[in-house]
Amino acid sequence: MLSLGLCECAVCFPAFAAEPNIPYDVPEVTAAVITCTGLIDDGLYTSIKRRANAAIDMGANYIILEIETYGGLVKSADDISKYLILELSQKARTVAYINTEAISAGAMISVSCQDIIMRENTTIGDCAPIQMGEKLEDVEREKAESFIRSTFQRAAQANNYPVALLEAMVSRHKKVWQVQNLKTKLYEFYEDEKLPKDGRIYDLRAKELIDNENEILTLTAAKAMEYGIARMVAVDMNEAIAFLGVRDNVKFSPNIIRLEPNWSEQLVRLLNHPTLTGILFMVGLLGIYIELKTPGLGLPGLVAVVCFAIIFGSRYLTGLATWWEIAVFAIGIILLAIEIFIIPGFGITGVLGILFIVISLFAVLIPNRPDELPWPRNDFNDVQWQILSNGAWGFSIGFVGFIVLAYILAKFLPKTGPFKGLILAQAEAGAQMQIDMTAPSQKVNELKTGDAGVAITKLRPAGQARFEDAVVDVVAEGEFVENGQKIKIIQIQGNKVVVRKIEE
Repeated sequence: MLSLGLCECAVCFPAFAAEPNIPYDVPEVTAAVITCTGLIDDGLYTSIKRRANAAIDMGANYIILEIETYGGLVKSADDISKYLILELSQKARTVAYINTEAISAGAMISVSCQDIIMRENTTIGDCAPIQMGEKLEDVEREKAESFIRSTFQRAAQANNYPVALLEAMVSRHKKVWQVQNLKTKLYEFYEDEKLPKDGRIYDLRAKELIDNENEILTLTAAKAMEYGIARMVAVDMNEAIAFLGVRDNVKFSPNIIRLEPNWSEQLVRLLNHPTLTGILFMVGLLGIYIELKTPGLGLPGLVAVVCFAIIFGSRYLTGLATWWEIAVFAIGIILLAIEIFIIPGFGITGVLGILFIVISLFAVLIPNRPDELPWPRNDFNDVQWQILSNGAWGFSIGFVGFIVLAYILAKFLPKTGPFKGLILAQAEAGAQMQIDMTAPSQKVNELKTGDAGVAITKLRPAGQARFEDAVVDVVAEGEFVENGQKIKIIQIQGNKVVVRKIEE
């Protein structure tokens, strides 16, 4: 068990001057600040890597992560943790500056930095796994916690943090004591079962219980500094940088580099917001609806394809969607198209198509690996359930919006000026139109609603029909019509003729 306490250096100073007097002969270094806010996902991981590499190229010696997060995905946090410990720390000094809170996955990222500096009245901790609506016990809880604990152990050993305290942020059953080493005069932290017995080395009578077995450790800035997790409590970023300068005997360049996510990274993460997802889902459904109400492939179908490509693409880029979910959605669309345009009626192909589409849409709401079922697993906390509920809420709002707008399109838009061409309008009884779609040797005929004819091709739903001597492109309403079936005209708009099968 690695036990660490407070060091006898500037970490323990009760106060610190914001503008210390640093000798002019000390080396000058450059600091770069990288913001780490919001949900921790693969998009943030790739953004941190890009910005950190850019800072190194710009000559940064200190990389400061400005952290404001309640957590996120365990895989993404672990990827960031490994990158900070195994790669970035070899190129620059890594510092976590907790600006508001570092909860759950945010705590994992913070302890993966070589130093933690906390702003006054901020918090860090609470990384215990829970599952919504279910109490984890025994083997299930241990399985959920073991990987996260090992990640915190790795960070504690790499960056000189008290291991027992970091484990107590993950496991509720941990009982942690603070005891003073009489030889070193430093305070060390031990789990209850690993508490030392030698009273000649440790002051066991004055030991203090830091965390009991019924609590998940969450620390304020003051307590984190007292226990050796935070190196300092600062008023602001400037005081934090000044502290690093005095402690490490360096002089920071006045030009602090600040690197924010670029527009594409922000856009990808914005597209995953439930509100925008709901809007894209609504517009996509409207595009499909309008496309099915009109013959041929046109702009509405293209808009629908673009909307669903954005929904799946943005989630794929941030780790919320996998390749198989995109493939299942594509298969569902293909099956539904086959059912609509090739196979008459509505049968197993259409049902499977709809089922595949629903499964894929549900799956993209769960941040899972390709080899996992799309269902929230025991993670840091209920972040996965929150992602699922937020995404489901966005899709639900989008679907309700689609129903409302589809009703408006069907009832009102055909009667209004600029929108009249979006959906086929009902022609008045007896209305006539001139159709110039006859074969070259045929005579142009006047057609009107109610005229009877016969289908000369299969109408799925578009095809051709003969009305006396005229051959006309038509669209069937409702079920598909077989070749040779008697039909009649029920709608006429522009050069579009809508027909319905005449029942024998």
